[in-house]
Amino acid sequence: MAKKPELGHTVVAQNRKARHNYFIEETMEAGLALTGTEVKSLRGGRSNIAESYVTERGGEAWLVNAHIPEYTAGNRFNHEPRRPRKLLLHRKQINRLIGAIQREGRTVVPLQVYFNPRGRAKIEIALVTGKQAHDKRQAIKERDWKRQRARLLSRG
Repeated sequence: MAKKPELGHTVVAQNRKARHNYFIEETMEAGLALTGTEVKSLRGGRSNIAESYVTERGGEAWLVNAHIPEYTAGNRFNHEPRRPRKLLLHRKQINRLIGAIQREGRTVVPLQVYFNPRGRAKIEIALVTGKQAHDKRQAIKERDWKRQRARLLSRG
């Protein structure tokens, strides 16, 4: 089942590798255009956004390669699990994302899918740049040092 943090929204899927593989520069919330069976399947908490990304088609932002499994009781009205899904953003936000993707060579990746307090499916997306192998090693060193420092301070 989906886990429920204190913020009032229920997290359905997280992209944990995004924080390891990318420098996150800016995050924003977007709505998702979903069918009924997709919403019911998301409420079951079995989706995966680890390999998905956001792209531009026809002046709109689309979530590609996100896996929302078919709803078991959905019969013939079921959805395709990996279909592209439209992101609901304001025009200024879409233009900023498209400009960053095309001009600056950045990537837009999803960080998490959740239901807000009103019950609407939302996705947190981030404008990111890729980390090199040495950047990843440095981040691991810093994280280990913080952990070790906290351990030493708690003993003392």
